Amino acid sequence: MSAVARNTVAHNYLAGNRLQLLKSGGEYFPALIAAINAALHEVHLEAYIFANDTTGRLVAAALTRAAGRGVAVRVLVDGFGARGFAAGLGASLAAGGVEVMTYRPEIGQTRIRRHRLRRLHRKLVVIDGRLAFVGGINVLDDFDDGKEMSARFDYAVSVEGPLVARIHAEMRHVWRLVRWARIGHRPPPPALLPQTAAVRGTTRAALLLRDNLRHRRDIEHAYLNAIHRARHTILISSAYFFPGRRLRKALLAAAKRGVSVKLLLQGRVEYVLQHYATQSLYDRMLSAGVRVFEYEKGFLHAKVAVIDRDWATVGSSNIDPFSLLMSREANVVVRDLAFAGQLRASLEAAMEGAAREIRPEDHRHRSWLARLASAAAYTLVRILIGVTRYGGKQYTD
Repeated sequence: MSAVARNTVAHNYLAGNRLQLLKSGGEYFPALIAAINAALHEVHLEAYIFANDTTGRLVAAALTRAAGRGVAVRVLVDGFGARGFAAGLGASLAAGGVEVMTYRPEIGQTRIRRHRLRRLHRKLVVIDGRLAFVGGINVLDDFDDGKEMSARFDYAVSVEGPLVARIHAEMRHVWRLVRWARIGHRPPPPALLPQTAAVRGTTRAALLLRDNLRHRRDIEHAYLNAIHRARHTILISSAYFFPGRRLRKALLAAAKRGVSVKLLLQGRVEYVLQHYATQSLYDRMLSAGVRVFEYEKGFLHAKVAVIDRDWATVGSSNIDPFSLLMSREANVVVRDLAFAGQLRASLEAAMEGAAREIRPEDHRHRSWLARLASAAAYTLVRILIGVTRYGGKQYTD
């Protein structure tokens, strides 16, 4: 990686923040709703999915109450992930005084166009310019079948301190872009709130984005930089894992130089193509000494990593071409011993108690049907990426 890329990542760190790790919806949604209930001036929320279910209605009710007491409330959802939102729960929010917009509404769904793959996959909230939430948790129920044992496994962080202003500015930037692209009635531009850079803690953290203009490869470069510098441990959890050639080579090289590399990946079949394409990568990973764990207690939705003692990231970006090359994503990268240690302990507990390790001998003795499915999925994913022309040679070689 170039020195320019390394410096871009390094210069984004801001000191003086306080971060709290939030594990899945059971910790995230109570914190989010409490913050919305305490809002005095503004609530700004972005989500890929905003479901009309129990959780979605609870969050929507808090947003409506805030708007009712004079708080400026803005909600931006993705047109694909939140299909039906504008006509359903979004209409109720708008009737309650909430400003609602949709990023790239799905029009002409039978047409196959590359721009349809460019989604708003970020999950961001800013309250009064003083408190932010960043992570991978959509606004929807945390349980897939109503049972605690199947709770979706995911993370978010709450942020206080100087980094909030950066998160706030990026959310306002996208809001303005969508506002000006909107045909017909546009909501008024957001009023400027005083930005605070008050020190709230001792943690250094950076906001990393992925978009198609200013930040095309920032998240990928951050991962590459941290992996190249790793000396002891690399622990990555990604719901959808299909790294390009550079990331694959970096992980294999780290394992070969003695770094302990562990991957916590999806064990349940959520999307068949992605599931079997990921399994096609196991042979080389396992042969190089990478340990692979498949989470089986519920659906894994985490997009986090801990590298060595003090580098950690939590956000919306998976390690796959859709996140790293196409969608708008947002991750927080943290340099802090305590935060990294807490995330590492949580991931190790999940690997120990809710996941199954894929051992080389077991993987080699898979059925011929499973091998065929993996090979076919891998080939099809490469073809699809080649058709979009986003991945270049790193995904099609």
